[in-house]
Amino acid sequence: MTISSPDQVGSKEAKKILAVARGETLASPPVWLMRQAGRYLPEYREVRAKAKDFLDFCYTPELAIEATLQPVTRFGMDAAILFSDILVIPDALGQRVRFLEGEGPVLDALQGEADLAKLNSDRLIDHLQPVYAALKGVRERLDPNRTLIGFAGAPWTVATYMIEGRGSKDHALARLWAYEHPVRMARLMDLLIEAISTHLIGQLDAGADIVQIFDSWAGVLPDSLLWFLSIEPTARIVTRVREQKPDALIIGFPRAIGDRYPLYQRETGVDVVGLDTSLSISGLGRELQKIGPVQGNLDPIALLAGGDALKREVETILEALGRGPFIFNLGHGILKETPIPHVEQLVEMIRAWRA
Repeated sequence: MTISSPDQVGSKEAKKILAVARGETLASPPVWLMRQAGRYLPEYREVRAKAKDFLDFCYTPELAIEATLQPVTRFGMDAAILFSDILVIPDALGQRVRFLEGEGPVLDALQGEADLAKLNSDRLIDHLQPVYAALKGVRERLDPNRTLIGFAGAPWTVATYMIEGRGSKDHALARLWAYEHPVRMARLMDLLIEAISTHLIGQLDAGADIVQIFDSWAGVLPDSLLWFLSIEPTARIVTRVREQKPDALIIGFPRAIGDRYPLYQRETGVDVVGLDTSLSISGLGRELQKIGPVQGNLDPIALLAGGDALKREVETILEALGRGPFIFNLGHGILKETPIPHVEQLVEMIRAWRA
């Protein structure tokens, strides 16, 4: 592949992340971090204190705009990712969602057919207007050479919270639904596919340059369920989005699916595949990059450690993947304990590296 940079004459795209998503290899890869707007930033904690609760934070455009822009302002990230949450979808569908201090999200768990029948997508667009207003506000204030990323949770990952009523280590109840009630689970998947597709299209309409689909809990699925609950639903979302937005760029992040990554990458139709922390970049990572652009996959603990340990890990990733179409990121979200100087060290190293 030819190494080029959006800063050099002849580049097709000024926004680095979009250039990579279209298959370009850059002299220095772009960088953004999952959960980059978060509690490790003192300015984030200040703006978070202005909201009565987390959902109020997500649905107050001025606060969401401020949080979205903070890491770009502080670190010069190549992208701003909308400050929101994957659980705005069940909230918009009519399921009760709360975020409790010290507990995280709590939902009125779906018990069966009656609860499923109460969910309604008719109000989704109106309910999520504050999210689209925030995107429009970020688009107006963001450097035009920076990428604006929208996102949503994948159907399976969102469904785990809807069925379990909260986060879970093994998502056993959600998997039990799939085994014992496949028709019911298929109906939930259909509803979520439609809602998530609509939400992603709404974000693209509001100014997002690219969107990411987070399938954070795909790794708990056995082969017999991975296609039904992760790969096929994601492929259907990609198709639906591109029916209305033919040029839409989409990142897929199927965390912890291991050697099933190539199947996901080929069958879903995503433009970029996000690599989780556990994936071998010298093995499978390089093979995936031959298929298409990749993103990832620094261990958030290495970023927490900083210093020489961080330097070694970053150099290993850059040497393995930096000579192909690559977006530097974490293999999961940034930890709230992460020191700001460590993020500064990371960005400086990436900016200095050349393929």
